[in-house]
Amino acid sequence: MTMLQGFQIALHALRLNPLRSFLTMLGIVIGVASIVTVFAIGAGAQLRLQEQIRSIGANVLMITPGAVYQGGVRLKEGSKLTMTESDVQAILEQISEIQAAAGSIAGTAQIIHESKNWNTTINGTTTGHFMVRDWQLTSGRYFSSTEEAAAGKVVILGSTVARELFAPGDDPIGAQIRIMKVPLEVVGVLDRKGPAQDDVAFVPLTTAKLRFLGSASNINRDSVAYIIAKVAADGQMTGARSEIESLMRQRHRIAVGQEDDFKVQDPAAAMEAQQGAIRTVALLLVAIASVSLLVGGISIMNVMIVSVTERTREIGIRRALGGRMRDIRLQFLCEALVLCLLGGAIGVLGGVTLSMTVARMAGWITSIDSEAIALALAFSIATGLIFGFYPAHKASKLSPIEALKTE
Repeated sequence: MTMLQGFQIALHALRLNPLRSFLTMLGIVIGVASIVTVFAIGAGAQLRLQEQIRSIGANVLMITPGAVYQGGVRLKEGSKLTMTESDVQAILEQISEIQAAAGSIAGTAQIIHESKNWNTTINGTTTGHFMVRDWQLTSGRYFSSTEEAAAGKVVILGSTVARELFAPGDDPIGAQIRIMKVPLEVVGVLDRKGPAQDDVAFVPLTTAKLRFLGSASNINRDSVAYIIAKVAADGQMTGARSEIESLMRQRHRIAVGQEDDFKVQDPAAAMEAQQGAIRTVALLLVAIASVSLLVGGISIMNVMIVSVTERTREIGIRRALGGRMRDIRLQFLCEALVLCLLGGAIGVLGGVTLSMTVARMAGWITSIDSEAIALALAFSIATGLIFGFYPAHKASKLSPIEALKTE
């Protein structure tokens, strides 16, 4: 008997008991669907983190406000701006590993252009910000030194903001927009960095302080909300971080043993660590989902053993008519494989549907990986071979004479 004939006989046998066949393969369906879904969601999370890492830029350090004490009470981190524009200048001048640095403050506001409006993040910064983040323009230019010094009424739009405010084919450069009733000229449109990064409008730091964000109680003329700095080479990250910490402690007159009022972080390293954690959790969930395949395999083995018992006389007739032991073994092994393959195919369809539904409802990114589908199907085939072998072997060992005596 050939493999093709074995599959044809197996399909015929399974059609005789469709409900039992479906219930038998249910464990395989759940296991494969779980594996595909977990891989899809995990891969989507990895893609989002990779996108965020790329959007930050290479070799970037971020300095943010730390905890401070006021009246003997420890305030939470970021509750008070502890860094200044002069800190940015000191980092540029005194730390040789730093190629570029920029301070920023940010808030949200409504941007209006003619009849269209869009609520977005307003980031006040300097041209150094774009150098640190390797952020290129698709059109226009960056801020000039005069505009930065004199609070020029200019703005650079992220790609999302430009798309929402201007019709396709319109050139935003030179157009007038309004932010909080202040008219601004669009001088540049940034290249895409990712959905989370492109929804922003940049204005000169002085403009943001004087016209938009300077009324906040924790913002003074020289303060910035955070500083980003670009290190010349990857191997200099640790040294540059240490030098920035020493310089900032010296400038802020922080005594030995006293807690820093700032934090120096490597965002890319933190995200890579998070990426590793996501990968570990995904593998753990896959291992848990594989238990369903194990349960499904045991179910298949039990049903196949029952099937062998029910069809003992059929086996005896086949042996008496010249059927070989390997033909009997192949027949029952093909039945187990068909159960697992059908269960695996249904599970893949269910996993793809479930992952797409979860992504749509929760707003997550999912990535359906062909390798994950292939791995899930390979697991289901292996389950059929492993758990189907014993019943098939048992059937092939039946004596034709004893089998024909069975009622």
